[in-house]
Amino acid sequence: MSSRSTFMHLAAEVAILFGALFLVSVLLAAIPGHRSPAVPVEDAQQSTGWQSRPVDHGKMSRMEMDDAKANEVHAVHDMTAGRMDAHSLHMHMTEMRPQAPSDAARASEIVKQLRMGIEKYKDYHVALNDGYKIFLPNLPQPEYHFTNYLNGFLEAFSFDPARPTSLLYKKTSDGYELVGAMYTMPKRATEEQLNTRVPLSMATWHLHTNLCMPQEGQFRNFDWSKFGLQGTIATQEACDAANGRFRPVIFGWMVHVYPYEDSLEQIFAMHHGME
Repeated sequence: MSSRSTFMHLAAEVAILFGALFLVSVLLAAIPGHRSPAVPVEDAQQSTGWQSRPVDHGKMSRMEMDDAKANEVHAVHDMTAGRMDAHSLHMHMTEMRPQAPSDAARASEIVKQLRMGIEKYKDYHVALNDGYKIFLPNLPQPEYHFTNYLNGFLEAFSFDPARPTSLLYKKTSDGYELVGAMYTMPKRATEEQLNTRVPLSMATWHLHTNLCMPQEGQFRNFDWSKFGLQGTIATQEACDAANGRFRPVIFGWMVHVYPYEDSLEQIFAMHHGME
């Protein structure tokens, strides 16, 4: 094998490794591994974006990995239509902006490119063959996320509307029906950066925030009505009092797109079938 071929092979392996680490923290997408300053509930609901301090991906602890895995399940439930208000303590959403003259055209172009890019994935077998992995296939969900780890890694650096981090499918009697896609951004991204990708006058990006986790090794014995993304604890002080570990942010920014709907309002709705 030539030196060039060896280099390319190693580069590909490194990209895959980073993509896998990447998914652990953003529910399949944005580069996580950034420690953010504690965000009070009121600040999380009003902030317009903030920067975080980077951490070496290779030094992500097993405790952090367990936190991410435990909350991925809760995040799926938080994405279910009708649950958004109940868990707003842990969900920071961008506010809808006044529509700029070019926003509708830009959004329509995103939809056009997305449709072309994912057309072949109407056959979910093609998605699996192209490297998309089903997230929690045995857990009943309103939508199943098929995620491409490498796409999620690339999303942190560049935006290609035809290359979403995840594909969204509805379960059917004989497989899966493609209904949408999900784009991601690192949690350190500002709202201005989000707006340059998908206009904030058209779509609502969301971020999971202010969660309290049990101490390592005590997951099974804790009351999950208080802890995690569905818990009532949402401040550093309350988490300390409960002997938990506070996480100001987990995962990265996410936005859903349903390109087969009839209007831009439905296409960029938070959940399928909503406006």
